[in-house]
Amino acid sequence: MTTTALDDVSTEDERGNGADRPTFGAGRGLAWLLVITGALGILASWVITMDKIELLKDPNFKPACSISPIISCGSVMQSEQAEVFGFPNPVLGLVCFGVVVAVGMGLVAGARYRGWYWIGLNLGTLFGAGFCMWLMSQSLYEINALCLWCTLTWLATILMFWYTTVHNIKHKIIPVPEGVRKTVVEFHWVVPVLWYGVIALLILTKWWSYWSSLI
Repeated sequence: MTTTALDDVSTEDERGNGADRPTFGAGRGLAWLLVITGALGILASWVITMDKIELLKDPNFKPACSISPIISCGSVMQSEQAEVFGFPNPVLGLVCFGVVVAVGMGLVAGARYRGWYWIGLNLGTLFGAGFCMWLMSQSLYEINALCLWCTLTWLATILMFWYTTVHNIKHKIIPVPEGVRKTVVEFHWVVPVLWYGVIALLILTKWWSYWSSLI
């Protein structure tokens, strides 16, 4: 299985209008993946922001996704980790996921970006993925509660980060040995599958007694 269906952009004009200033487009698959994952991130951030506002107005407010002691968005929203930068985390999500949607829509329309722009997108999504993984560890082992909307942002961010990385490696924006490049392109699906699997395993084992009681 290759990335042809996901990133089928033609490479015939990768150097754009100037041979010394290469530009790179993306296939419609990657473009729409960025749009969809960005939109899901905006949706989750918007819901969490609205619920956070309600909690500020009424400490007894119970978010709709707080359905058990374990699946409790309210517990996560009221934690210190929910405001790492001095304001609610989802506010940052509204801005950053909006940028991803804008980039994706530009690609859908046929936009081509220079290498530094792709690297910037890669670094931004890397930060997002790392931040999400830190928040996940805090949720599981410090807050001891799971927010479903937060989980959605983790999954969306992982996809946008990984497939931006695959694109950059495939088109040699990120230089790697040829063997590594071919492996990444050919087996691009392995990393997100394993990543999702590890997250599922951590959540399952953390609250195994609770999940087993539901069976």
